[in-house]
Amino acid sequence: MAKVLRLILGDQLNQLHSWYREDTKDVVYVMMEIRQETDYVVHHIQKILAFFMSMRNFSEMLKGKGLEVEYLTLDHKENLHKLNENLLFLIEKYEVSKFEYQLPDEFRLDSELKAFCEKLEIDSKAFDTEHFLTSRGDLSRFFKGKKNYLMESFYRHMRKEYDILMDGDQPVSGRWNYDEQNRKKLKDTSLLKNLPEEGLDVSELISLLRKENVKTIGGLSDSSKLDWPCTRESALKWLDFFLEQLLPRFGDFQDAMHTASPYLFHSRLSFALNIKLIHPLEVIQAVEKRWKSDPDTYGISQVEGFIRQILGWREFMRGVYWAEMPGYAAKNFFGNKNPLPKFFWTGETQMNCLKHSIGQSLSHAYAHHIQRLMVTGNFALLAGIDPDEVDQWYLGIYIDAVEWVEITNTRGMSQFADGGIVGTKPYVSSANYIDKMSDYCSTCHYSKAKKYGENACPFNSLYWAFYERNKDKLEKNPRIGFVYRTLGRLKDKDKIMQQAHDYLKQLEEL
Repeated sequence: MAKVLRLILGDQLNQLHSWYREDTKDVVYVMMEIRQETDYVVHHIQKILAFFMSMRNFSEMLKGKGLEVEYLTLDHKENLHKLNENLLFLIEKYEVSKFEYQLPDEFRLDSELKAFCEKLEIDSKAFDTEHFLTSRGDLSRFFKGKKNYLMESFYRHMRKEYDILMDGDQPVSGRWNYDEQNRKKLKDTSLLKNLPEEGLDVSELISLLRKENVKTIGGLSDSSKLDWPCTRESALKWLDFFLEQLLPRFGDFQDAMHTASPYLFHSRLSFALNIKLIHPLEVIQAVEKRWKSDPDTYGISQVEGFIRQILGWREFMRGVYWAEMPGYAAKNFFGNKNPLPKFFWTGETQMNCLKHSIGQSLSHAYAHHIQRLMVTGNFALLAGIDPDEVDQWYLGIYIDAVEWVEITNTRGMSQFADGGIVGTKPYVSSANYIDKMSDYCSTCHYSKAKKYGENACPFNSLYWAFYERNKDKLEKNPRIGFVYRTLGRLKDKDKIMQQAHDYLKQLEEL
């Protein structure tokens, strides 16, 4: 009988972990599909399918290495569907003398496992996941004594720390950031490339979810096929495709939106990264290597824009999460309390930008960062939606959404509910920005040019009304002083405010 029980969570599928390089003849690894995790929020069906498929593949990989794995499927007769109860059952079943686990990335599971181990009568030990480029407390230590967390200074520190795109202690090109060159509108759709399709047959898993009455949202583009990488090997193939076909234009169009494609030049590697099939540093170094091999094809603005997202933003957001939780989950700077409109669950709205962004989210469990920030998130903030409801939607609908990265982006960057911990200003806009970065407005029921009146774009009046009602909280913000100067000179201000008032009363009909 084995004497050590090791827990592997669904987002800890790191086959490079030191656990698997040891002599483990006295170890049983446990993985489990439990209702505790399928039900804490209503998830997109593709999210659950991708997690389960990846977990099952990982389990088979471990077994192929000769390791002993106890895998509790959703319908396993011994599955108690609660993490602690399953662990206690297995500890008794295998006469375990020691329990070990990798540190969870979510606060709720971290707290649960800490409390569980405190009550155990056997020894326990927690291990690092060996995935991230920083420890949980690095960001708070880096900004100790400072009022705000500034991503740019942290990002520059990380570039130096890992010697990425560096020439000594200076950036290779003399510039740290090419963000202003990452904002082009896509006009030539012939540039688009077809992303690799996994086409994994998940019909049995779909039947399992239905049999067990697991509530989900969204669907699949093919009724039984899943188009996401669910093994390390397939994730590496997707990385190769990104490097070869998409990276040369990624930076130019990383903020663009277009009805022709939900993916454009984005890598779609976030799911594989977040469940640890691939390591962030191997992705970053692969991108840097490609640039060094052919700087003419892979311009510095293309590769820097991508590396900034992983080396800077991803690690930054995780650091904020561990520095600010659990209080962060209750922040509501503006006191917003409006319910999320029902069209967020159906995509049935006359606002073309929301119809496409929500529609593709329901169909693909995916939207890129500008769709999340400047379309769905922008509207939710302008409409005064309760950040609790916004969090639940984002956490459930996106395949890559685990709380450590979702809540900091949603409640922080998108909704400014943290009052400026993550972002120095609210990210809101009128129709002008959406039109600048997409083709959505050209075929919309609403007029992008009108602030009020028949078919006036809701974003226009809601934008000004947002600043008007939050004047006491935002007027002294140095980054948006110009907004209030413009607001003071606004023609037909009363009509614009009345239009916003009318729209807010009929959000469900927009």
